[in-house]
Amino acid sequence: MRVAREQVDVRMAIPGVVIRQQKNFGNVRGFDRISGEYFTLAAGVDTTELFKGLDHDLCQCPHWGYVLSGAITTTDEYGREETVRANDLFHWPAGHNVRVDADAEIVMFSPEHEHSLVIDHMIEKVTA
Repeated sequence: MRVAREQVDVRMAIPGVVIRQQKNFGNVRGFDRISGEYFTLAAGVDTTELFKGLDHDLCQCPHWGYVLSGAITTTDEYGREETVRANDLFHWPAGHNVRVDADAEIVMFSPEHEHSLVIDHMIEKVTA
């Protein structure tokens, strides 16, 4: 799910304050702790090889985040693609690959245990 900042409902606007809120932005039921993450990604990065060996060769962890800069395209298990760009909120459900289209910086929030397993898997892949 991708939502551009301009599409998020303004809940309050007073001098010096604008509050936007996107309700129903994914479900965290069934997860324990959440980690906050900053990612800096270079254009051309593709996680396809890094995720090999995970279930269905895809990241099996959901993520919620915000794109500070750049562009990233995700592909799900059915081959559907979605591109997020600067100032977009996003929710990537479990079961995705990532391709960086333009140098990007993102902030993500992910279930800590599940994403740590994915990160450990990627570390193992690049150090093997």
